[in-house]
Amino acid sequence: MSLIPATILTGFLGSGKTTLLKRVLEEAHGQKIAVIENEFGEENIDSDILVSDTQEQIIQMSNGCICCTIREDLRTTLQDLAAKKRKGLLDFDRVVIETTGLADPGPVAQTFFMDDEIAETYLLDSILTLVDAKHAAQQLNDRQEARRQVGFADQIFISKTDLVAKDETDALIHRLKHMNPRAPQRAVHFGEVKLSEVFDLRGFNLNAKLDIDPDFLKEEDEHDHDHDHDHDHEHGEHCDHPSHVHEGHGHHHHHDDDVKSFVFKADRAFDPAKLEDFLGAIVNIYGPRMLRYKGVLHMKGTDRKVIFQGVHQLMGSDLGPLWAEGEARGSKMVFIGIDLPKDIFMQGLEQCLL
Repeated sequence: MSLIPATILTGFLGSGKTTLLKRVLEEAHGQKIAVIENEFGEENIDSDILVSDTQEQIIQMSNGCICCTIREDLRTTLQDLAAKKRKGLLDFDRVVIETTGLADPGPVAQTFFMDDEIAETYLLDSILTLVDAKHAAQQLNDRQEARRQVGFADQIFISKTDLVAKDETDALIHRLKHMNPRAPQRAVHFGEVKLSEVFDLRGFNLNAKLDIDPDFLKEEDEHDHDHDHDHDHEHGEHCDHPSHVHEGHGHHHHHDDDVKSFVFKADRAFDPAKLEDFLGAIVNIYGPRMLRYKGVLHMKGTDRKVIFQGVHQLMGSDLGPLWAEGEARGSKMVFIGIDLPKDIFMQGLEQCLL
């Protein structure tokens, strides 16, 4: 049996997750989808038939999609679904897990790697995060869960942009990019999204593509460039930095967010043993605060690219394609996390180079 793809759908309260789900379920796309809900929202999905089970409620939709509420642990639910599929009791092609508005997608994602039985049955495809443009500034300011959801995302959908001014949306896009430069952002109308933008995004694939928003990289370079020059201003008492003047707008507001990202780049090759030791130690200490990280690495001793990625404490790596002839070899890594000590990471990685 080929692996069943799974998508984690997360997002702010009121951002349109239910709308997106309904759309996915109602659209005649010829795929049968099992939806696992952490808890049903006020807006219950209209069910044609309700099949009650002692552990969970399974709702069979008219188009063959299945919805179940989690009463038990996610792992058990996934195992039950897979067992029923094997026995021919349920038929579905993929799974969508909708987390509550305040859930941390980390443990949900880790379930797919930690548990051998789950890993042999399911393939975690991606984490989608819906952001409500109208309430985003306040939610990001007030709630760490909202910031974490942005940090975890493989794809960000921004809803309700029609309700706010363009400069507010621009400031939001800019802010989200600093939290997570690897997730493409797309404005959507009430969660109306083409299914090709929702499924098979391969966010957890170990591939040699490291998508980081190019504007973010450009800014990073400029920032390193005039770092000394504006450092005093940054923390000066009489600083009328936009972020201190009016909360919520102001291009530089993101500096105050605890979810941040940074990129490490190097031309020299890594010493494999040193790098493994360092990454092991870092993940040990900072793992709970490391949301997503990924890199394409130039390692001594192999002519292939080495690809590594992780979620929290779970890290995996793989040999990728050969470096092409004439291709400049180098490493590029992006780390997304909560108050990660950038200096310790950068210096430590630097010391692992040959």
